[in-house]
Amino acid sequence: MRHLLVSGVLGVALVATALPAQAATTSAVVFNSGHLDLVDVAYEDGALGVGVHDEDNDVEYGADEVKLIVKRQTRVTVPADPAFAFLGTPGVSKVWILPQIQDSNLIWPGIAAEEIGAGVFAGDALTLSVQSVSGPGQLAIYTENAVGQPTILADSGDGLPDAVTVTAGDHTHANWAFDRAGSYKVTVRATGTLVATGQRVSSEPTTLRFTVKS
Repeated sequence: MRHLLVSGVLGVALVATALPAQAATTSAVVFNSGHLDLVDVAYEDGALGVGVHDEDNDVEYGADEVKLIVKRQTRVTVPADPAFAFLGTPGVSKVWILPQIQDSNLIWPGIAAEEIGAGVFAGDALTLSVQSVSGPGQLAIYTENAVGQPTILADSGDGLPDAVTVTAGDHTHANWAFDRAGSYKVTVRATGTLVATGQRVSSEPTTLRFTVKS
């Protein structure tokens, strides 16, 4: 099991757009661009939950209310650096990436625990478990530092679950990379230990739905 710390704000939100497709005929809102916290962790009324937050319009959704489109223009060649071999063959394989750095034409995927106050959970930390990925290929979530070297947060290619530590009050961005086109379901769950009682609490499993365009 991989266990890494996510902290810090990696960028400033710019204006981007969400596309609510066929809102009159379907309960799902379709996003193909915009600043979205794909994993928005909150603790309310004694329960820990995970949803999707549309940062541009300040609207919160249940994951089952949202469909996420990874546009074909996100398809790139894996960097020719052995450090990126977890994505495929460096310099050869193709991969579809929702980027850590904002592109207003694409979904800018965030991970957030901004709604959780300091002192609620032990160490101001929660564990985000990437429990399963179903689809035609693999998903890797990773960050890149200032010199372009990756840190893997979760990688379905080497087995799941993977665990990421998220800090209360924090908001960060990472690359979400898919190695094949098609439909994916990604299930996550948040867990933390309450300071007041010492009780360990978990959210219900939350499943995100992606369509990666060929």
